Amino acid sequence: MKLRCLVIDDKPLAIDVLADYTCKVPFLDLVATTTNPIEGLNIVREQKIDLVFLDIQMPEITGMQFIKIAGKQCKIVLTTAYTEYALDGYEHDVVDYLLKPIAFDRFYRAAEKALHLTANQPAGGLPGISPTPGVAPEYLFVKTEHRIQKVNLVDVLYVEALQNYVSINAVAGRVMSLQPLKKIEEQLPSAEFVRVHKSYIVSLRHIGSVERSRIFIGDAVIPVGDSYRDGFYRLIDNS
Repeated sequence: MKLRCLVIDDKPLAIDVLADYTCKVPFLDLVATTTNPIEGLNIVREQKIDLVFLDIQMPEITGMQFIKIAGKQCKIVLTTAYTEYALDGYEHDVVDYLLKPIAFDRFYRAAEKALHLTANQPAGGLPGISPTPGVAPEYLFVKTEHRIQKVNLVDVLYVEALQNYVSINAVAGRVMSLQPLKKIEEQLPSAEFVRVHKSYIVSLRHIGSVERSRIFIGDAVIPVGDSYRDGFYRLIDNS
């Protein structure tokens, strides 16, 4: 499976860097590049683009305006030198937010995330796709009410879906996120995190014990749902 890609940036040098990165990723197919976002909109409409690497600060229309016009026609990875647009980006459901200068390993992770989302698979890996060594995510950014919060994955104990929020329970406390549980699940490496209930994802490294369809992590007791039980026990039996 390949993603048909478009790079839009008003700086030719930035386009050269992203085009070079794209050519190094086997599941990306660079269809076009442009410094003109309006031309980019026409390319999206006419050439069935799957993924756009999009700058924010551009003449004629901004990256945010581009997203509103393009709608759901393609997935977006924002590429910018400005951190202040991160919250706006995630509110528009972008795949990722890359800060310039962009390192290749960070670019690869964003591309891999887009691939997993497109294929409707969890972020732990697709058949036939081997993750590049050293690019497994060590953290994620989650949207809270007033900010974007960085969460180190090694510290996450479990994730719980509440009524209108998701509670990410970590060693140092919990982070309340506005993102749905499914979106959090897609960002977590499946080698380390497993869905055990419609409302719970647990960190395998932090499980203390398992007894009678209950998982004990510290003081928390987490139920294993009926539809998840067989897969969970197969996973820990093979560990």
